[in-house]
Formats: sequence, C-alpha cells, structure tokens
Amino acid sequence: MALIVGVAIGVGIFETPSLVAANVESAFGALFVWFLGGAMSLIGAMCYAELATAYPHVGGNYHYLMRAFGKNWAFLFAWARMTVIQTGSIALLAFVFGDYISQLWRLGDYSPSIYAAGVIVILTIVNIVGIQQGKSTQKWLTVATILGLVLVIVAGLVFTPPPVVSAAPTSQGNFGLAMVFVLLSYGGWNEAAYISADLQNTKRNMVRSLLWSIGIITVIYLLINIAYITGLGLSGMAQQEAVAASLMRRAFGELGAVFISLLVAVATLGGINATIFTGARSNYALGQDFALFSFMGDWRNRSSTLTKAMLAQGAITLFLVLLGTVTRKGFETMVDYTAPVFWFFFLLSGVSLLVLRVREPHVFRPFRVPFYPLTPILFCLICGYLLYSSLAYTGVGALAGVAVVLAGVLLLPISRQR
Repeated sequence: MALIVGVAIGVGIFETPSLVAANVESAFGALFVWFLGGAMSLIGAMCYAELATAYPHVGGNYHYLMRAFGKNWAFLFAWARMTVIQTGSIALLAFVFGDYISQLWRLGDYSPSIYAAGVIVILTIVNIVGIQQGKSTQKWLTVATILGLVLVIVAGLVFTPPPVVSAAPTSQGNFGLAMVFVLLSYGGWNEAAYISADLQNTKRNMVRSLLWSIGIITVIYLLINIAYITGLGLSGMAQQEAVAASLMRRAFGELGAVFISLLVAVATLGGINATIFTGARSNYALGQDFALFSFMGDWRNRSSTLTKAMLAQGAITLFLVLLGTVTRKGFETMVDYTAPVFWFFFLLSGVSLLVLRVREPHVFRPFRVPFYPLTPILFCLICGYLLYSSLAYTGVGALAGVAVVLAGVLLLPISRQR
C-alpha cells in the first residue's frame, strides 16, 4: 500500500487540477471526474496485478506484449517508451519545475522552458558523472510532496477567504480531455503493481492492497480539489499557471506562495531524477535486444553509468522542451504528446491479458482478475475512450507523438532482434 501510494502521488497533482477545471462545467463535475479516475485506476490495477503475478519480469509491459503479440509490438513499445512515454514524462515534470520555480525568480516570457531545459541538462550530467543515487533523498522528496499536499488542503479549507466568483464562462465542458488530465495524475500504479509478485498470500492481499491504496489516493485528490475550489473557485483555478502557489498566496500572502513553490520545485527534482535514471536503463535494454540501437547497449564497466543511453535520452527530451515551447503551454503540450501513445499501449496490455488467458491457460495465476472477462473488457473500453479523447481533444503535441511512433514502424524491417 505504501509503495503504490508513494509511486502514484506525484507532483502532477499540483498542475493538473487547473487544466481539469478548465474542462468541466461545475465544481461537482470537477470532483466527479476525480472520483471516476480513482474507480478507473482500480479496474486497471486489477488487470495489471494478474499480468504481474502470472508473468513476473522486469520488462513489465515489454514482456507481456512480447508474449502476446511477438517481437514487433515489443519493439514498438520500447521505441515509444524511449521517444515518447519516458522522455515525455521527463519533459512534463521539467515543465512543472519550471512553472513553480518561475514563481520565485522569473526569467522572462520563456521562463518555464528555460528552467525545464536547464534542469534536464544538469540532472543528466549528474547521472552521467555517476553521483550515488540516494534512497533517503528520494524518500525525503516524497515526504516533501505529501507535505505540500497537506499544506494546500489546510490552506484552502481553513485559511483562504472566499473567492471572487467570475460571471464569465471559463470552461469548455470537455469531459474526455478532463479525464486525460485526471488519469495522468493517477498514473504510477501500473509501475507499482509489478511488486505484486513479491507479496505473501498474494490472492488474499492483492485486492485489499489495491482497494486501500487507490482509495487513499482518491480521497487525497478529492480533498485537494475541494481545497482549490474553496479557495479559488472553479473559474479561478482554470486561470492559474501554478494553482497551488496561487492558493497559498491568497491564504498566507507572498511568503506562502514562495514556500509552496520551493517545496513543489524540490519535490519535482526527485521525480525528474528518478525518471532519467530508470529511462536510461530501459534504453539500455532496447540496445541489448535490438541491433539498430546497440550503441545504447554499451555498458562495459558495470560500476559506471550508461553514458550513451543518457545522452540519447537527454537530447530527445530537450527537443520535447522545444516542442512544448513553440506550440503552447509546455506541460499541456507534453500531456498531448504522451497521452495517445500511453493509452494505446495500455489498451494493448489489457488485450494481452485476454490473449494470454486463451493462449496459455495452464500458467499459474496467483491472482485472477475478478469478474473475468468483464473487468479486462471494461479496462480496454476505458483505454479506448481515453485514446480517442487524447487524439480528438488535444493539439499539435498529440500528432507529434503519433508521428514518432509511426516512425518506429518504418524502423521495424531494420531493427533486427539481437
């Protein structure tokens, strides 16, 4: 439970509520989509729990897709993870850092982008140099995130004066896009579900762990959105670049905004650093499996870092920061860029559960998804709807993400599995 909550609750919750508010028509609608996001996440987590316990493997989705659909689909997933999903996540987090650190010291019109690019370069160099990854540091950064959430909740519910309600409509009433942003904030349980293979009494504990952890996350997200709505109003939320800083400014003045901006910026560093660290390793695995990317599979000295994989990842991420700068708001563009690809491969993972149940019926499954096949079919329908929404309601970033994956299709004939 602690691991799932710790992985799922990230700094995105300090950014996405304002985007959700801009795409719903009422405060009740905003809270409803956050509740619905928790229910959808639980359905998906149960599907992933079966895959993770039946096929425990460090490759996660890569391994499931390889078993269900073959090496070509596994390659496309690895390609998408390198060029869209993982690098897009780094850029997305970097824009959160840029938005909040700009509340402390603004560097002109492109301040968030400048900070985003700078932190990517610095942390990539840090990882190439090989500075020891500190578990305690990551834990304290997680604590900083939780502390920030608690402070914002208390500020919104207790210390903020009633907001000035704007008569002008601020919402597009776009339910599908609102759900894209909501489920971005719930993301992470799919990574945490991989630990299910290590549970004792898996069948008895799995559902209980998932119910409690996702229930806790849902309650926290509902509370922080109630705090935002109470302190800023729905229209006020929709207009904010750094919604937590704006709320703290109303509650405690400029000192409150400075404090929360610093806290969020520090917490974001942990997420960026961890994503850079793990992303380079998945790129290394791609280089090990496919000759076309063998340059990233070079790790002669196991005590050193993956320099080539890090540099490739950093270069792609900096290009995405540029994309976010020239299109529209950086964070929102990165959501556009990653969402269609993410939900497409999520959909394939759900289908792989159905395929592997039929193809490998004798594999021992410590945890079986309840109400099979209805639950995985519902999960696939959810993924299909989010895939449609992320294509229909987003901008240029979505087209760029899809184009990059299609470029991977062109590489299939020359990829050659090693």
